[in-house]
Amino acid sequence: MKYIPLIFAYILGSIPFGLLIARSKGVDLRKEGSGNIGATNAARILGKKSGLLVLLLDMAKGLVPVLLVRLFWKGPLPSDHLAAITGIFAVIGHCFPIFLGFKGGKGVATAAGVFLALYPTSIAIAAAGFAATVWAFRYVSLGSLVASLLVPISMIFLRPDEQPYIFSAWVIASVIWWQHRDNLRRLVRGQESRFK
Repeated sequence: MKYIPLIFAYILGSIPFGLLIARSKGVDLRKEGSGNIGATNAARILGKKSGLLVLLLDMAKGLVPVLLVRLFWKGPLPSDHLAAITGIFAVIGHCFPIFLGFKGGKGVATAAGVFLALYPTSIAIAAAGFAATVWAFRYVSLGSLVASLLVPISMIFLRPDEQPYIFSAWVIASVIWWQHRDNLRRLVRGQESRFK
């Protein structure tokens, strides 16, 4: 019983909304722009409206399963522990989707949905850090990396008693950094594309 939310989160996370929306327009996102199936590449290739739709749907992949656990879970495992693990599985589903041979997106939007359900204040702080970083340096990838670290760091200072959530935040940040490893290499070389 306790594994059902994890399986649901992973399967939902694996749905490649960006790819599906692009295909409906006759485009394969994996062959355009950065090749990523997330909102940033969708916005570049399909336009801002489609990018926003992908962003919201990818956020929902993290928000929905975590909220369901927090609201309705009655099992033996504490709901906060299960909600934290469920969030990890949603992000893993997005990054390593079973439907795409385990090659998915970067996990940022899905992670935002997870922590919108777990601790919204951390998302407000991360969003501010993301916006400030992109404004200052014009790199979306760098903004995403900074935001992913601000979530667990803000929790340590503001909610130190929420150990399951802090653990989840560090695991998810690690996954996001791993998925951005090519971006990191390009940033170091000065070859990363700037936001326009």
